Amino acid sequence: MCQLLGMNSFKPARLDFSLAGFLRRGGETDEHADGWGAACFTDRGCELLIDEGASATSVAAEHFQREHCPVRNVLVHIRKATQGAVSRQNCHPFVRQLWGRDWAFAHNGNLERDKLAVPQLFQPAGETDSEQAFCLICDALVQHFGAEAPTHEALHALLSETADRIAQAGTFNFMLSNGEILFARCATELHYVQRAWPFGRARLLDCEREIEFAQYNNLDDRMIIVATRPLTDEAWQAIPQGRLMAFMQGQMLAI
Repeated sequence: MCQLLGMNSFKPARLDFSLAGFLRRGGETDEHADGWGAACFTDRGCELLIDEGASATSVAAEHFQREHCPVRNVLVHIRKATQGAVSRQNCHPFVRQLWGRDWAFAHNGNLERDKLAVPQLFQPAGETDSEQAFCLICDALVQHFGAEAPTHEALHALLSETADRIAQAGTFNFMLSNGEILFARCATELHYVQRAWPFGRARLLDCEREIEFAQYNNLDDRMIIVATRPLTDEAWQAIPQGRLMAFMQGQMLAI
């Protein structure tokens, strides 16, 4: 299956250290070589970069790791195709607009499409079960809340209910963000770590690289990193199976 990486930060930050290990899993240290993509939320909205090549050898991936601008929210996905051709159209993340904001979604798992409802308001452009599930989430949000954006608590409750219903069709690990809040749902495997004061040292598991975070951060910096599997030797926390967690401003929301 695929793998996921997300960041939610209190202040604009770069993800290049985590990317240095994660992108190698796309064909070098792991088998997820059927495309990759990244959704970065800037002041202009969501900037989407996708590539059907393996991230471990992609020139675009190397450039993205080296040159992407500091942001507060990022979703990154490396794909091992289970449904749909290896093509740009089927690469995650997928993006739709709700309540005047871009929403980005990336999925890890496999859903039986004949067990999924047919989206009504939002239609998939590609062939994947993942995009169909995202469209069903968007349908549910609009049908329930209408034209007015809900509170974080109401949004979390409906997302959790909708995700549980979709998960009856198979494995449904996913990340979803609107540039302010990052949702992460674990079905089988998903982990997170917070990087905040007092900052320590970390070593990547997929390549020979380490960092002393205190050299690059201020006392009030903090961020959450979410990944399918831990990327470093830090004390990652497993998200409980079946739980939808929410992160904002670099910390977990108590909802």
